[in-house]
Amino acid sequence: MFPAIFANYVANTLTLLSLACGFVSIIFSLEEHFTFACWAIILAVVFDGFDGKVARKNPLPSEFGKELDSLSDVVSFGIAPSSLGYFFICSRFEITATLVLFIYLACSAWRLAKYNISVNGKMKNCFSGLPTTASGGVLASFILVYKRYTQLPPKPGLYLILVLILAYLMISKTKFPNFDGIKKIFSSSMVYPVFAVSISVVAIILFYFFTGVVLPEILIFMFFLQYLIFSPFLIEKFV
Repeated sequence: MFPAIFANYVANTLTLLSLACGFVSIIFSLEEHFTFACWAIILAVVFDGFDGKVARKNPLPSEFGKELDSLSDVVSFGIAPSSLGYFFICSRFEITATLVLFIYLACSAWRLAKYNISVNGKMKNCFSGLPTTASGGVLASFILVYKRYTQLPPKPGLYLILVLILAYLMISKTKFPNFDGIKKIFSSSMVYPVFAVSISVVAIILFYFFTGVVLPEILIFMFFLQYLIFSPFLIEKFV
């Protein structure tokens, strides 16, 4: 019993570290240190992934940990990406950007509330709707790539369209695999791992051809992009 109880404390600590990363990202965005703000969100994704894995070590789920995790996710993957996006693309107040990013934030909160009242046993290997962790990772890694590989001013239209797509996917009934689902996909067939590696290699070659350098930003963005695009199709076939 002690290791199980201990797992809850470790998981909650990791959740608070994810929350801290979200808070730091907001501060960096306010100070216009956008690269650091993006990396803080990516680090929050890492902590959030580990806290769920550790929490599952306890056969008796912690309701407190579940609520704490959702509240942390609202900050780290709702408010922080919204703040980052707004200050990155807007030099002054913009009503359109404000509205679109609020829609994203509202959908994040909606998605987390829906998850908290869902019966997890009905969807053991997948989520209903895009996880907020993944949506926050997509937005942060997109800005990382944009800042690193172009000197052009930000394109609000392109970014806001991406934001709206992610907002819709979060509250949709589209299925996305969780960690157990991903493991099942990889154990069921080698087709996706080979395809994923091939796509990544092609992207790396193209970026190297046009820029002469390949940095971690593109690898991280490719990871989130593949999860976003291919997961719903793989769920239907393997999970």
